[in-house]
Amino acid sequence: MPDRPLRIVLAEDSYLVREGTRHLLAETGEIEVLAAVGTAVELLDAVRRLGPDAVLTDIRMPPGNATDGIAAAHAIRRGHPAIGVVVLSQYAAPAYAAQLFAEGSAGYGYLLKDRVGDPDEVIAALRAVVAGRCVVDPQVVEGILSRTRAPRSPLSRLTPRELEVLGQMAQGRANPGIAKALALSESAVEKHVGTIFHKLGLVAEPELHRRVAAVLVFLRDAGTQRPPRTP
Repeated sequence: MPDRPLRIVLAEDSYLVREGTRHLLAETGEIEVLAAVGTAVELLDAVRRLGPDAVLTDIRMPPGNATDGIAAAHAIRRGHPAIGVVVLSQYAAPAYAAQLFAEGSAGYGYLLKDRVGDPDEVIAALRAVVAGRCVVDPQVVEGILSRTRAPRSPLSRLTPRELEVLGQMAQGRANPGIAKALALSESAVEKHVGTIFHKLGLVAEPELHRRVAAVLVFLRDAGTQRPPRTP
């Protein structure tokens, strides 16, 4: 267990969901919820006052009840780059994820709300974004993979194995984690990553920047579909 609990601010407009999530996370002993708020305005204020390690926020928040959670996430990362942000959504829509990562993917996470029922998974995502990595819900990744063979997709140049490697990158895994998940050697993963960069035309940037760019290509390729409307 880490030396101290991860200090977070939780934002969710539903009181019952907010308090239930607070209880589940606090009960693990790995999370200290500094504040649990119900609007994007309150979220930004709490971050400014309390300086958490990370933020866990719903995507749809008052006052606009549209994508205020994403707008707040961008504001937080611009003003406090050390704070990781995980956004929760009830939709596996790649367009929302692409909107979240429009300014870069490092330090951001996109999870479906169903994951809240598994505190360990949420905590792992929070720790990943605090470490500067990107986390994307596996269901969103699967949705993207199902559309990567469109004729005009830049990802259509990748082999099935390369798509698997890129999907693992989009979930925030470094090369050792990808090797373990796909039962490959680390050297094989490194070769696949290099080939992915080459096929996507990402050959001039530093390694970290190219990984971020590759994930953005992965997300944006399936991000042309409009997010579903709220009933």
